[in-house]
Amino acid sequence: MIYNLDKINEMAEGDEDFINSVISVFLEEVPQDLQDLEAALSGGDHEKVYQLAHKIKPNVDLLGMEQTRAAALEIETMGKNAANISEIEKVFPALKKDVEQVISELKKDFQL
Repeated sequence: MIYNLDKINEMAEGDEDFINSVISVFLEEVPQDLQDLEAALSGGDHEKVYQLAHKIKPNVDLLGMEQTRAAALEIETMGKNAANISEIEKVFPALKKDVEQVISELKKDFQL
């Protein structure tokens, strides 16, 4: 398991509906954001790369995914600084793999 719910549990204070809501929002938004990020990379759109990585970062952080958060931060920074797209594309597969794995685990763990 590459996620943990410590931060969400702390915020939820035992509210299962809140936890399920956070998980549902993650499952609704992050796959689309990831897809859009991949498209922005293909299109060489640094601003969009920056914006999408910035949006993904707190979502993975909330799930305690430190390594994934670091990848999102790196992509965000490179997008903001208009780094070479091929350099950003070297980091993206790790982000994508982790997010896809967590999506699969969350769906299984929460029967969604």
